[in-house]
Amino acid sequence: MLDPRARALIDKMIELGIPASHTLPPLELRRFYRERGALTQPEKPAVGEVRDLTAPGPAGPMALRLYRPAGAAAHAAALPLLVYIHGGGWTIGDLETHDVPCRQLANGAGCAVLAVDYRLGPEHRFPAAVEDTLAAIRWARANAEALGIDAARIAAGGDSAGGNLAAVAAIAERDAGKPLAFQLLIYPATDMRAVAESHRTNAQGYLLTADSIRYYRGHYIPDEAQWSDWRASPLLAKDLTGLPPALVITAGFDPLRDEGRQYADALSAAGNACEYVCFERQVHGFFAMTKAIPEGDMAVALACAALRRALG
Repeated sequence: MLDPRARALIDKMIELGIPASHTLPPLELRRFYRERGALTQPEKPAVGEVRDLTAPGPAGPMALRLYRPAGAAAHAAALPLLVYIHGGGWTIGDLETHDVPCRQLANGAGCAVLAVDYRLGPEHRFPAAVEDTLAAIRWARANAEALGIDAARIAAGGDSAGGNLAAVAAIAERDAGKPLAFQLLIYPATDMRAVAESHRTNAQGYLLTADSIRYYRGHYIPDEAQWSDWRASPLLAKDLTGLPPALVITAGFDPLRDEGRQYADALSAAGNACEYVCFERQVHGFFAMTKAIPEGDMAVALACAALRRALG
């Protein structure tokens, strides 16, 4: 059964006449996505410190935001770091849309969080977002002392498109000989082909739809020949051995549910430590909608506990 609070949110969005994502041009959808946060996200929790930063990226300066948890700003201890990559179909989202979940993760996990404002499609197509994600991780590692973080305890995490980019980063950093300490994958997109059964059973009616998925994919990676590139579809990577421990969270009424489960299974089959939890009553996006869907708080707490265990 769909969570009644998720059902109420869907009904409220219909009542308010909120248009479907795929019906809006990207610039308008980005503005709309930022404004929608007032409907679904709680007040910003206080943290120890927030710093807006700029790092060199592959195509010029890249905006980042560093959070230190409540109680951690006054001392110089090097904290573990979660590099957080926001969702939004590689097309929408920014530092503001995911400010609340980044604060929640910093406080709950007791770690620093570095949010990445990566380049978006259609202005910047695949693999721009991958390149920016890796640049942010590598910049953080190289500047660990100045940032007050522990270069040996860096995790990558994200939701939806951000989960995709975090999974890709874990593979890339393994290949570069700089393995991450953990990967937090929240309803990640792992297969650009969108062939898993949940893409059919959950295609309409649950916030993220088949039409929206085609819209986002078309802006990020319109060339079907690139869908099988592991940097686009980590599920199709030839080698998933030697990857960092993972927590994969999915939602029962999400088109991405099954490919998230498939990736968790593939990680486990390759010998990696992986925990998988499906919130059976939930919809895509619930992790960052805790004001409207309180069960999202349970997912956030689960993620925080996993980060604490992995990062120490």
